[in-house]
Amino acid sequence: MLTPGRALARIRRICLALPEAEEKEAWGAPTFRVRGRLFVMFVNDHHSDGRLAIWCAAPPGAQSAVVEADPRRFFVPPYVGPRGWIGARLDRRPSWTVVAALVEEAYRAVAPRRLRGRPEGKSGVDGPARAR
Repeated sequence: MLTPGRALARIRRICLALPEAEEKEAWGAPTFRVRGRLFVMFVNDHHSDGRLAIWCAAPPGAQSAVVEADPRRFFVPPYVGPRGWIGARLDRRPSWTVVAALVEEAYRAVAPRRLRGRPEGKSGVDGPARAR
């Protein structure tokens, strides 16, 4: 079973491998930002919802496609859901390849153009964070 500490360590590796990404605690939870703009929030039983998850920024239209494709693993998170964010459960044997791809999309949704324009495979996400 994936513990919250192990899940956070893995999310931290994925997020911090991206250019200029940094971690900041906000609202009692770890958040990940690029140049001050939030792209991922790690949540553990947020307001007793029973979920170990991340909330990710997403490009327009992605939320409904992702959530409808697999509502057991993905959801519309509170607060940021109306802005198109995607919730991804980490407590249901996630595909870490999919989680890393969601994080990278979240990063690209908020990062300055100069940072998000890096060639595929050069963001650092291909490393140990994607290992299963």
